[in-house]
Amino acid sequence: MVDDEPLAVKMLEGFVERTPFLELEASFNDPVEALSAIKTRKPELAFLDIQMPDLDGMELSRMVPQETRIIFTTAFKQYAFESYEVSALDFLLKPIRYQKFLEAAEKAREWFALKEAAESAPAQEKSTAFIKVDGALRKVELADILYVEGMKDYVMFHLASVRGPLVTHMTMKAAEEMLPAGQFMRIHRSFIVALPHITSFSPTGDLKVGDALLHVSDAYRPAFDAYLKDHSLIQ
Repeated sequence: MVDDEPLAVKMLEGFVERTPFLELEASFNDPVEALSAIKTRKPELAFLDIQMPDLDGMELSRMVPQETRIIFTTAFKQYAFESYEVSALDFLLKPIRYQKFLEAAEKAREWFALKEAAESAPAQEKSTAFIKVDGALRKVELADILYVEGMKDYVMFHLASVRGPLVTHMTMKAAEEMLPAGQFMRIHRSFIVALPHITSFSPTGDLKVGDALLHVSDAYRPAFDAYLKDHSLIQ
């Protein structure tokens, strides 16, 4: 955990001690020292304060190893949206209560459990994914997913076989990493589309998938155009 305020670090250390499935690797008040240690030790999870001198938490999160997941801690709510654009599993607003800390830790534990299950599953079973809906894990066929929609700290999976979306507490970044890149593509800050379900695409950047009309934003247009070029009969 990394925070330039010693009292904040001490509080989080106490929270970790109270949480049986967490083990404290190290604590730092200096983000530069923390970065060196994280790169060497490669912890699974790091709690990062956002506003720190020399190197803030957002910058630090972009420099840590990809396998280290991030939970941000800050007193400033305006950073919440930006935190979900990086590899963040959750966002804790100070003053942090233990209940909120525990919820974030549980969320991280579930993410790692799903990741381990996906990596250890036989190849023929990787056509499915488990999504936590209403407190229970629900098995979903990847081929049934039309598109994924992000809404704050929730993600909605729109399926071909179900009228309403499946809503789960997850970031778009986590959903993007969970879904195979050959079948799904991020086309917008708020949308991931199932490539096999696209039925049409207009020059204005609108594509049709199921009954929905989604827009490919400028930031993701080059990657989508490259996909179209590779899968078009007309060059």
